[in-house]
Amino acid sequence: MSPSGRTDAELVAGLVAGDEDALGALYDRHADAIFRAAFRLLGDRGQAEDVLQETMLALWNRAETYDASVASLAAWLLTIARNRSVDRLRARARRPVSTLLGAAPGAATDDTAIDRLVAGGELVGVAAARPDPASAAEASWLAGAVRQALAAIPAPERQALELAYYHDLSQSEIAARLGWPLGTVKTRTRRALGRLRVVLAEVLGPDTGLRVLPAVSSVEAFGTLTGGGSDGSR
Repeated sequence: MSPSGRTDAELVAGLVAGDEDALGALYDRHADAIFRAAFRLLGDRGQAEDVLQETMLALWNRAETYDASVASLAAWLLTIARNRSVDRLRARARRPVSTLLGAAPGAATDDTAIDRLVAGGELVGVAAARPDPASAAEASWLAGAVRQALAAIPAPERQALELAYYHDLSQSEIAARLGWPLGTVKTRTRRALGRLRVVLAEVLGPDTGLRVLPAVSSVEAFGTLTGGGSDGSR
């Protein structure tokens, strides 16, 4: 069977055995999704391409650590890409913003010029480091993942959660509005949160998913993760 006709699990097994064609097939299958995820976080094509290469190298070097019973290969790779992207965001934030006091308008202020001026002793002002963008980017990524997971939940269960958060209704008020028994509202809310946990484990991967899932055990946590504000959350 050609590499492209094999499942991810079969291709990973081939990688463990040293099959380079299996790596090529997995690259063709997952590269676009990895690049898009990295680019969404980094906003830079060159760095996103670097993250893609680092992720595939990690797959080649660590294929034997992948456990298909924990997460899909796509989720596992996206977790690696996300972690590498966040590392790059943090590295950006640690670099101080350099200011050339008295520089003429239009003077070069790119990183190369700044490094040259530092080496020559001509840098006379350094501003505070930029606020860390990594936490904001990760929070945005997680909120998007939760919203995608929410979209996969059956409509009646999703409706119960949306009424609780976006309309600030209690379970009794939801029952009255929809004409459902109160027990039905509670059951559907509980099932919705359970489905959310399952879907998030698949979307977020083994590392991030396990860290986020314990929080998605209550309606309050759901509101936080989906970005509910004071106008619709509780």
